[in-house]
Amino acid sequence: MTFRDKVLSAVQLPAWREKFRAANQKLVVTNGVFDILHIGHATYLEAARNLGDALLVGVTCDRGVRELKGPTRPLNNENDRAALLAALESVSGVYIFPETTALAFLELVKPDIYVKGGDYTIDTINQDERRLIERMGGRIEILPGVEGRSTTGLLDKIASGKTGSK
Repeated sequence: MTFRDKVLSAVQLPAWREKFRAANQKLVVTNGVFDILHIGHATYLEAARNLGDALLVGVTCDRGVRELKGPTRPLNNENDRAALLAALESVSGVYIFPETTALAFLELVKPDIYVKGGDYTIDTINQDERRLIERMGGRIEILPGVEGRSTTGLLDKIASGKTGSK
């Protein structure tokens, strides 16, 4: 198996999900843009994975990223972002979802645990997603981020010309 095999199509996703349910294993799901991977992402994804038996990452499609972040994003296309995530040991599977929100993706995979980063609170996450997870009997976890580590921060640093190890 190569890491690229962990990038799942819409056709593959239901059977992939079912194998965890059949084995009574907890599926953790998160989603996001993941445009430029950094230590904050790696730390977050590892912590998310440690909450259950497998971690599925939903990747916002390119069109969705442009709607959320503006016309200059994403820097990396959806297939590259998905492949890089799939290469991480903590990630069990990756799915590129075609909508702007993760609602249809979450409804399809029915996570046992839905994880969001520390830049959210239970009250600031998408409330339709929150209600869906709660209605399906899932749990929502908010994980802290790594202070000072974000894609926006990296882009600001690059734009200012102040690069370095800090």
